[in-house]
Amino acid sequence: MPLIRKNLFYSLALLALLSACVQAQQPLYSFPLGIQAYTFRNHWPKNVPATLDSIRAMGFTELEGGAPKGMTPEAFRQLCAERGIRIPSTGASFEELETSPELVAQRAKALGASFVMCAWIPHQGGQFSLDDAKKAVAVFNRAGKILHDQGLTFCYHDHGYEFQPYDKGTLFDYLVQQTDPKWVSFEMDLLWTLHGGADPVKLLKKYPGRWKLMHLKDLKKGVPGDLSGHTPAENDVVLGTGQANMRQVLKAAKKAGIQHYFIEDESEREMVHVPLSVAYLKGLR
Repeated sequence: MPLIRKNLFYSLALLALLSACVQAQQPLYSFPLGIQAYTFRNHWPKNVPATLDSIRAMGFTELEGGAPKGMTPEAFRQLCAERGIRIPSTGASFEELETSPELVAQRAKALGASFVMCAWIPHQGGQFSLDDAKKAVAVFNRAGKILHDQGLTFCYHDHGYEFQPYDKGTLFDYLVQQTDPKWVSFEMDLLWTLHGGADPVKLLKKYPGRWKLMHLKDLKKGVPGDLSGHTPAENDVVLGTGQANMRQVLKAAKKAGIQHYFIEDESEREMVHVPLSVAYLKGLR
């Protein structure tokens, strides 16, 4: 090989190696830190401003949730804004979406939210059925369109019980395939996806563009899942210590189109767990 070509070859190889090293050193998690308000369910009733101070001190700038009891959406939004926290997503019950989606939209807009999520479809415990899924499809399509017309995006948050076998897939597949992508999107909860027996990475790849939000939550190693949508609080563990392959999940989530990520910790040790989860995310390369 001529000397000039040999030098060019080695230079290109070195450049590729350096580029790979730089990419490997870049943080895998590069989004604003978000937290699900339910994580601090035991704190809000005691002191709302102090709870928000704690949330901001942990580094969070995004919150998914609504105004605590006794406070208007506008007042809660103002308290958040004073601390540099925005509310991109808020929740609504299935019943609210079914009976008063216009009021849901009004409340979400008062909070400054762009997304409305629903985390539960009423059904007999552990017996989520095709009829339940059909009703949900009708409610979600109708409410989703109303919210869309108000400038909002509706997301259904999976809870594990939807992975009942159906046809050649699951009832979750049915929900995705029968809802209109113009009106209905999805929020993946990592713990409940795992607990229901599904593979979060495969689901993200299977339905790109339908996933908009994610709950970063890890399921304790060794815990067997089921289709109940329930598990003891102590099975919610610090990110990176449980069953989720967080690196692969975050890579797939970015490609799938996830726009906001919210840490959620349902344990009773949130003040210990959450900072450790934040440190884990910041350290991912």
